[in-house]
Amino acid sequence: MARGGRVHGGGNNCGRGKSDTSGSFHNNRFSNLETTDRPLGEDSSSPFYLSNGDHPGLHIVSTHLVGSNYNSWNCAMTMALVAKNKLCFVDGSIAQPKIEDSTYGLWSRCNSMIMSWLLHFVSKEIVESIMYLDNGVDIWNDLFDRFHQGNSPRVFQIKQMLNNLTQGSNDVSSYFTRIKTL
Repeated sequence: MARGGRVHGGGNNCGRGKSDTSGSFHNNRFSNLETTDRPLGEDSSSPFYLSNGDHPGLHIVSTHLVGSNYNSWNCAMTMALVAKNKLCFVDGSIAQPKIEDSTYGLWSRCNSMIMSWLLHFVSKEIVESIMYLDNGVDIWNDLFDRFHQGNSPRVFQIKQMLNNLTQGSNDVSSYFTRIKTL
């Protein structure tokens, strides 16, 4: 369960917060994965599965985090990780297993891939400050702690932008689209 934000449930709740790493692989919602007929790394429904198309440079979101765009970047990255069945590696649902655990190698491989995706989609200045963190959960939480804005600053920002918005020479459709993006 996420700390500092709402848990991603039905619908598109992109307001994810910090991650809780108190769970472990064997006592959480993924504990039944070890009973499947196929090995975890080969079962496409398993969060440990990486397809041939998954690679460190994979373009999974269209924008890089620069700091001020954290909320929209977080929303896009959350959707991408859910689509890849990998959100559980950054929200704490799958904690790092012990080295002697049979899932450690699979976890380590997926964690490294997710870390590379996160590092690939943040600005160079931000990369330097998170590059040496140990896992995806730590990176996710660090970015949340530094860049997440509560609603009050965002409401103020939107009100100011609305005050300065004019239709000008834009047609109604373009003007409406500009309003909707606020």
